[in-house]
Amino acid sequence: MHNLVMLIGRLANEPELTKTETGKKVLTIRLAVQRTYKNPDGIYEADFIRCKLWDGIAERASEYCHKGDLIAVRGQIRNETYEDKDSEKKYLTEIIVDKLNFLVTNKEKKQQ
Repeated sequence: MHNLVMLIGRLANEPELTKTETGKKVLTIRLAVQRTYKNPDGIYEADFIRCKLWDGIAERASEYCHKGDLIAVRGQIRNETYEDKDSEKKYLTEIIVDKLNFLVTNKEKKQQ
């Protein structure tokens, strides 16, 4: 069995690097991935996919990634469950990224 995901999309928000209680660096981003078809109004919609980067890759991405950049990521899908403050069971799906490639930065896009 194999769990491998590859996505190309734009950063939907400015990445923010944080640390866990144990000191590990973590970067959570939302990647806007355009769908391959148009809706009835003739507009391409997008899916916003939560991605997490850890340690070294998180630190490097936080320095160079900015909102609007076009990037490619490779990783694994993770499904998590947790209870919120009201003891309701919540489900979370995210991509744990192990490789990130810059395709077009927002700065380069503005120059074109």
